[in-house]
Amino acid sequence: MRGLNKVQIIGHLGRDPEMRYTPNGKPVTTFTVAVSRARVKAEGEREEKTEWFNVVAWERLAEICTQYLVKGSLTYVEGRLETRSWETEQGQKQFRTEIVANEVIILERRTRGAEDEGGEPAANDALDASTNHAAN
Repeated sequence: MRGLNKVQIIGHLGRDPEMRYTPNGKPVTTFTVAVSRARVKAEGEREEKTEWFNVVAWERLAEICTQYLVKGSLTYVEGRLETRSWETEQGQKQFRTEIVANEVIILERRTRGAEDEGGEPAANDALDASTNHAAN
């Protein structure tokens, strides 16, 4: 039986996207997304909880995210969960779980592209450069 690894979140960017290049020249962009939810406790008190997600976008989608997304943007991200591990100089094993994005949709008009180009992408513009690349 085939498995399913699919994640969909809607939230606000916690910081501006940061783009870098792998040693073989592939662009990769990382950013965080805060997803909040509220519930009412038994005592009637409202409680809000925020989860932070690390997001990675590759190649053309990485370039587009860097161009149009800014801290605070309300954004839809779809992709898969991937956990990577590495060892620190002190020999400690570290782990990080990330969403590897294959689709990003801007849900509001506050974007870097609007400031730079004098125009704005329409709300709900898809930043879609479907990718299924593993981290290199």
